Amino acid sequence: MDRKTPRPVEIHLHQVSRMLDVSFDDGRSFSLPCEYLRVFSPSAEVRGHGPGQEVLQVGKRSVGIAAIEPVGMYAVKLAFTDGHDTGIYSWEYLYDLGERHDANWATYLKRLEQAGKSRDP
Repeated sequence: MDRKTPRPVEIHLHQVSRMLDVSFDDGRSFSLPCEYLRVFSPSAEVRGHGPGQEVLQVGKRSVGIAAIEPVGMYAVKLAFTDGHDTGIYSWEYLYDLGERHDANWATYLKRLEQAGKSRDP
């Protein structure tokens, strides 16, 4: 992890709204939907092992986070209510997901539409 990478000062899970609020030490804060975090999991089963191997995640609209586990001083492991728990979210990756939320989400929705798939289970 780069010393310039902002670090979280607070992480708060809202179970009912299924949102994860992350506040960083540079003053930025992001509210990230659990569904968004799930479909952009950094795990190999979602991202694949290289470019073009990504697996489109479908039916995740109602997914929540069951547990948050610290990983050293650099990341958290999120366990989702659909059983997925292999992604390690570094501080840098969480920050990037926050900054790129709108563009990432638009791309994801377009991929779903092109595949004729749905966010609904």
